[in-house]
Amino acid sequence: MQNKYMPGGDAAWRIVGQYALFASLWIWLSDSLVAWLFSDVLTAQRVSMGKGWLFVVVTSCMLFVLINRLIGNFMQAQAALSHANNKLQATLGALPDLMFEVSLDGRIHQYQSHRSDLLAAPPELFLGKCFADILPPQASAVCQQAMDEAGRKGFSAGLRYALDLPQGECWFDLSVAPLASSVGGAPHFIFIARDITERKRAEKQLELAGLVFQHAREGIMVSDPDGVLVDVNEAFCRITGYSRSEVLGKNARLLSSGRQGKEFYRLMWTSLLQAGYWSGEVWNRRKDGEEYAELLTISTVRNDQGQVVQHVALFSDITPLKRYQLELESIAHFDALTGLPNRLLLSDRLQQAMAQAARRGQKVMVAYLDLDGFKSVNDQYGHAVGDRLLVALGHRLQDHLRDGDTLARLGGDEFVAILVDLEESETVLPLIAGLIAATAEPFHIDGLTLRISASVGVTSYPQSAELDADQLLRQADQAMYQAKLAGKNRYHVFDTQRDSDMRGHFESLERMRQALCRKEFVLHYQPKVNMRSGQLIGVEALIRWQHPERGLMPPLSFLPAIEEHQLSIDVGEWVMDAALAQQGRWRSVGLHIPVSVNVGALQLQQPDFVQRLQALLQRYPDLRPGDLQFEILETSALQEMQQVTAVIGACKALGVDFALDDFGTGYSSLTYLRQLPVHILKIDQSFVRDMLQNTEDQAILRGVLGLARSFGREVIAEGVETQAHGALLLQMGCEAAQGYGIARPMIGDAIPDWLQRWNSHPQWLESVPQTLQESLA
Repeated sequence: MQNKYMPGGDAAWRIVGQYALFASLWIWLSDSLVAWLFSDVLTAQRVSMGKGWLFVVVTSCMLFVLINRLIGNFMQAQAALSHANNKLQATLGALPDLMFEVSLDGRIHQYQSHRSDLLAAPPELFLGKCFADILPPQASAVCQQAMDEAGRKGFSAGLRYALDLPQGECWFDLSVAPLASSVGGAPHFIFIARDITERKRAEKQLELAGLVFQHAREGIMVSDPDGVLVDVNEAFCRITGYSRSEVLGKNARLLSSGRQGKEFYRLMWTSLLQAGYWSGEVWNRRKDGEEYAELLTISTVRNDQGQVVQHVALFSDITPLKRYQLELESIAHFDALTGLPNRLLLSDRLQQAMAQAARRGQKVMVAYLDLDGFKSVNDQYGHAVGDRLLVALGHRLQDHLRDGDTLARLGGDEFVAILVDLEESETVLPLIAGLIAATAEPFHIDGLTLRISASVGVTSYPQSAELDADQLLRQADQAMYQAKLAGKNRYHVFDTQRDSDMRGHFESLERMRQALCRKEFVLHYQPKVNMRSGQLIGVEALIRWQHPERGLMPPLSFLPAIEEHQLSIDVGEWVMDAALAQQGRWRSVGLHIPVSVNVGALQLQQPDFVQRLQALLQRYPDLRPGDLQFEILETSALQEMQQVTAVIGACKALGVDFALDDFGTGYSSLTYLRQLPVHILKIDQSFVRDMLQNTEDQAILRGVLGLARSFGREVIAEGVETQAHGALLLQMGCEAAQGYGIARPMIGDAIPDWLQRWNSHPQWLESVPQTLQESLA
């Protein structure tokens, strides 16, 4: 930007041009005169005139030389002035400050700056205006104050003002001086306004940091790279008891309590050098010698070259918190009444004992004690006496234990002893007996003689199966319960084998419940046919478990586990629903196939069995009577004869028929056959399988067939595995059968294809039944 404070350069160059024109004219006149005078020296007339003109010429030459010298000096002065002007212009252009020429009345006449963004208004708007016209009142007053001070003192420096500019608040520092010569005699002043916004922000940050440093509740100490303290705050003095003068110049190790070893501090310094910070808990010592706990954070300060220049430590006194923590830990881990470990600490110590036993190849024994007769003491003498009895018992039991063993109170009148470092489980049994004997000895409290006893459950670790501390305690608890059932005041050792069998049973139940929810069960269907005609008379729905890991599992591998469990009812209802849904799919392809479903005794005896069946049938309105048939075991049906008879009758009213499965296995129940309103008898496959070689089985079959004819019941034989089985059954008069010789169980979608391929054996078609006399012979 052009410098408006330099003398006018155009006027100077006009003067130089005038002198140059005069010099040129003078030189031309002198040359013409000389040429005229000396053009003809021999002319007498000119000679006579030459003397006068010679003086004129000489004088002119002298003037010419003088004028040329003056002009040269002037040109040199002008060149120096131009060079100085350029240097001044470059200097002003390099300055980041704002520069103004202001008259005494505060009017702005000139300015110099390349930072228009720092102006309160565009230059074309404020030239010729006063401060008050373009600046806020406070800033205008500061400018006027600086000009007044410069008028009195000859300069002003250090006054500041702020402006709200588009980029935010900006701060300026003023320097003002009067001009040496003023236009028209009125005083003018040069204003230099320097942008100090960043410095102001830094000052605020330093001020804030200083306030934080002095008023922080946490102690702050600053040290050099070697740990020598260079500054501390008031909180440091309050926490440590040292004054500021006592610690400055001293090493921070003067606070050390000696609780932390060399390795602790080595790791601290390693973290400071590598990570640049360290944080943790430290025990230090106050000036009066008292130890205190502090939560300490140390940060490393580096310069631009990456060199460590300082360490800043921030700490707070957490001694009350540590004391409270110890109290809480005591409350959390120890019984408030007896001072013995409680359940939480017991669990931790038991886990440690188990881990140690596993490493050393030793055993751990757990003894679970429950007092017999303690409730009577409380009821008769009050809880205060009962509490004193528990405390006395705790001391007595501890006296009978070895070093390293643990006695804990779980609450109430229950205690647990952990016995460690055992080579054999049997070696600890005398110690258990000693604990029982010690408990049974009389207690003398407040002139009272009190007697109690203990039932103790004992278990050991390790065992064949993996288990945790909680499981071990539960085993001891179960064994203690058995000791109480056996008569109290004794111990009982936990039976791990029996527990393993029961646990496996419950795990199987839970897994089957998951299988039902995950739809892992499927139905296969085994055809039932009339061997003589080859007609398909129905199918039996048989459940399978499509196990993700073990593959397709038959019913005998999982159904016995739920036979007397509520889960069997849920599975049975799923089978009925799935079978009816499959019937609907067969009807959609033109097949009408009756389905029989096995119903367990527990499900059949549910009070709402008929109502639930009715609700299920209503979901399949296309069913016809006889489409669904229930198969019940003879032995289970006869257990609740009256109830089962009523249920069968109610189901028949809904169109559902019944078959008596495995008929013949319950020999004593044959006399009750007339009481069961079942339409079909299914001969157990155990009689059919060996009938070709065993004449006794043939005799039983003939008797069952004769019995069925006598009562007017239909018969289906199970276990027909060969053509010969079927032929012999047909000779006996049994036409309906199922078995591997006809078809194996298959998925529902495979039945249509099997039916198209199915043909009865020719021998069966040609078979002639025996007469009743021949059959019974």
